[in-house]
Amino acid sequence: MKLKMYIGLLWLLVASQALAQGRYQVGDVVPTPYLKVYGYERFFNSTPIPASVKARMKGCSFKANSGVDWNDLRYLQVLHCDAEGNAIVGELVCAKTIADDLLSIFKALFQSGYPIEKMRLVDDYGGDDEASMRDNNTSCFNQRAITAGGRVSMHSFGLAVDINPKYNPFYKVRGRVYIKPEGSEAYLDREVATPYLIRKGDLCYRLFKQHGFHWGGDWLSGKDYQHFEKPVPRPRTDRNNPPADRRQSLPDPPNPIPQN
Repeated sequence: MKLKMYIGLLWLLVASQALAQGRYQVGDVVPTPYLKVYGYERFFNSTPIPASVKARMKGCSFKANSGVDWNDLRYLQVLHCDAEGNAIVGELVCAKTIADDLLSIFKALFQSGYPIEKMRLVDDYGGDDEASMRDNNTSCFNQRAITAGGRVSMHSFGLAVDINPKYNPFYKVRGRVYIKPEGSEAYLDREVATPYLIRKGDLCYRLFKQHGFHWGGDWLSGKDYQHFEKPVPRPRTDRNNPPADRRQSLPDPPNPIPQN
């Protein structure tokens, strides 16, 4: 018993020193003894985009002359739980208009132990959405076109979030079958056993819906099970190339998925 107490106190000391010295980085596990004593609130923050984060984003997720200003965005730091129950430091960049929504949602998901494996800026993947998805990384802001189309994605304005994308793939038919990310075909079966699957009516779904988000799993035009977006006013952009994630009506993905 004394040994356990000693180990717990040692963990607490190390954790406290790490936080005081700013050592906790994105992806770090925060020890349970620290959270039991000091709580988790200090890990949930929304700020203007710091200079160090701007440097990571410029020319990567953030493009010049995009119609989006730095002041339109916010940098979020949160905690999330993985499937093993570890409390992990995560980060997102999102639109200022949904920052409070996302803080509230991710705080509630963390409190409930809802599993999210990774949460890093897509810039850590060179702005490559496919690489980020394959790594099951949850992300938000990334100035890019929609999948299987040339129009601007809602992610370009920080108004869409992709949760556990490897296990909640995108599916669409446009001349051919699109399934993203590669290697996620098995997870179009929404009954497959994995802790990272989003199911209609689960806590993640309910929280996003309560905050006014639409879920790509409800679309009639293919499916985007990882995707939540909020229809709020966007910054001015090219009116001849409006952002849109709307699709024509298409059937649900077959099961099993045809290979091509």
